[in-house]
Amino acid sequence: MPVLTAQQRAAYAQYKNNKVSAASGPELTLMLYDGTIKFLNIASAAIENKDIQKAHTNLIKTERIIEYLRNTLDMKYPVAQDFENMYSYIARRLVEANISKDNEIVAEINDHMHAIRDNWVEVMKANHIMVKEA
Repeated sequence: MPVLTAQQRAAYAQYKNNKVSAASGPELTLMLYDGTIKFLNIASAAIENKDIQKAHTNLIKTERIIEYLRNTLDMKYPVAQDFENMYSYIARRLVEANISKDNEIVAEINDHMHAIRDNWVEVMKANHIMVKEA
């Protein structure tokens, strides 16, 4: 991986910030789902490599995203309770995975997050919201 200069890092950070700022609500949700999958993959590799701190850090990042998703649910819609139930279960399993550094639990959560993400993409498409590939 090439080493970036300070100017290149600043430009990339600005690009990422603009990408988030310009995203719609559904796109932001998709970015959050992608983030959970990314952090779960990093945590899984860290567990395999016995890098306990890196695993912990990335499981905490995933927990924070799930917490954010839970806190932003609009409970006036009946489907929000379904999401609350899913997020609540995933949050509990994340704590268990982090305590035990159990890659089977991380894999289970990752499977759930892929399914949620894939369903979200289908909802976006059904509502004619353009899905940008990461």
